[in-house]
Amino acid sequence: MAMKMNQNDVQMPQKEDGEKEEDRSMSRSDSGSGDDSLGSLPKHPRCPLTPSLSPRKRTTSQSKTEPPLLRTNKRTIYTAGRPPWYNVTGTTFKEAFVIGLCGGSASGKTTVANKIIEALDVPWVVLLSMDSFYKVLTKDEQELAAKNEYNFDHPEAFDFELLVTVLRKLKKGKSIKVPVYDFTSHCRRKEWKTVYGANVVIFEGILAFANKELLKLLDMKVFVDTDSDIRLVRRLKRDISDRGRDINGVIKQYNKFVKPSFEQYIEPTVQVADIVVPRGGENFVALDLIVQHVHSQLEKREITVRSALASAHQGQPLPKTLSVLESTPQVRGMHTIIRNKDTNRDEFIFYSKRLMRLLIEHALSFLPLKPVQVETPQGSIYEGKRLSGKRITGVSILRAGETMEQALMHVCKDIRLGKILIQTNHDTGEPELHYLRLPKDISEDYVILMDSTVSTGAAALMAVRVLLDHDVQEDKIFLLSLLMAEMGVHSVAYAFPKVRIITTAVDKKVNNEFHIIPGIGNFGDRYFGTDTPSDWTESD
Repeated sequence: MAMKMNQNDVQMPQKEDGEKEEDRSMSRSDSGSGDDSLGSLPKHPRCPLTPSLSPRKRTTSQSKTEPPLLRTNKRTIYTAGRPPWYNVTGTTFKEAFVIGLCGGSASGKTTVANKIIEALDVPWVVLLSMDSFYKVLTKDEQELAAKNEYNFDHPEAFDFELLVTVLRKLKKGKSIKVPVYDFTSHCRRKEWKTVYGANVVIFEGILAFANKELLKLLDMKVFVDTDSDIRLVRRLKRDISDRGRDINGVIKQYNKFVKPSFEQYIEPTVQVADIVVPRGGENFVALDLIVQHVHSQLEKREITVRSALASAHQGQPLPKTLSVLESTPQVRGMHTIIRNKDTNRDEFIFYSKRLMRLLIEHALSFLPLKPVQVETPQGSIYEGKRLSGKRITGVSILRAGETMEQALMHVCKDIRLGKILIQTNHDTGEPELHYLRLPKDISEDYVILMDSTVSTGAAALMAVRVLLDHDVQEDKIFLLSLLMAEMGVHSVAYAFPKVRIITTAVDKKVNNEFHIIPGIGNFGDRYFGTDTPSDWTESD
């Protein structure tokens, strides 16, 4: 039961013995794919809470993410990457930490959410609004809504089944699609927003605490308590200026539906809140307490992957899922050229491309084929083969993996391409996800995942985990690389035993800097003719 503090700044629930409730588990999150934006917060020194944010105008539901630091007309790239959210077995290790914000209509929930996001100053945060999950109205219900005779504040107005499903998947680190509700036409738009990769999810809504299954997904429950007169004034301003309603209709709807629903369904849920925030977004003491608690929980959830990979699977036989291109004199000769430190850039590119073409042709032989019959120009029947599946999609791990795209496009006509950017954090040594753009409906495809070299397997492990989070089937993923270390092969095979691993050569050793020995050098630098900047390290 929540008890008010004398300062009226924050209300903390307490147990019967007077002790505060124990901290709950937490974690972080956000991103997106396809042509949807990937949101996150830039990493910069934590700043104190300030009253600079105000409620955002909206005519459609907001389930969005904070803008990243770098955005171009084609790409969104995070300067603060997402660290591993899985362990060496490839299994999701930490779920997103979900903060539930509940309160009456126009109580300032979105403002509180934005202020928490601003003060948290952690990457990959998602703001999910309950407004996105209004049910699709029938024709009769739409007519009632047009006359302000439909109760949008009643539990029956929300699609809780869809909401619970979406939030559960987001909490588990899966890619999800969120409906966009249009408050003017009272219907869902055709375009749904794709959200992926949340470390922290802030879920806000008037009935955020009204469903038992929903409550189980919330790691922290915050009730925003604002005076009813203030909420009425805010609602009048919002519905008239932002949603095109008339003042009489707004007041009628408030008295008939909003106020009674608040008293019957919303206000009683304050009893399940962990923290009650009076005065909403202006209560900086309460907001700072929430932020400190989230930070403390996130610090407890830090995990390491690369160091664990380096010490695992030593002395084990190579897995059966590995296929190495036959080392013919031609293949051996090309490796001799590209491994030679004195080879000039033109020859390095030429022979790398030849090897890439051979590698991709070899990889395609593992795709399942079905028998088909075709008629030849001479009128005879030819017993042939055709791909047994919907289609093939190529995904490159930037930047070096992008060099393999051209060879793939030469072999597979009209193939769809995706990209994943993974870099190493200099402070932690861990791979971090900075950017991804995957084609729509990739879950049904065979995916050729490309990287030029694989040493520890840390980047490949993260890329495969991203694909699995987008519902790509593990046995439909083919990891292709010109050169791999045994350590990387074992790491991927151990975590994902159904992934097919295909390369032109496997070297035995990795040095203390995680470089393949004897190796090939920095493939990206040699291919593009660049020197690696001091602050740029591609994950292996």
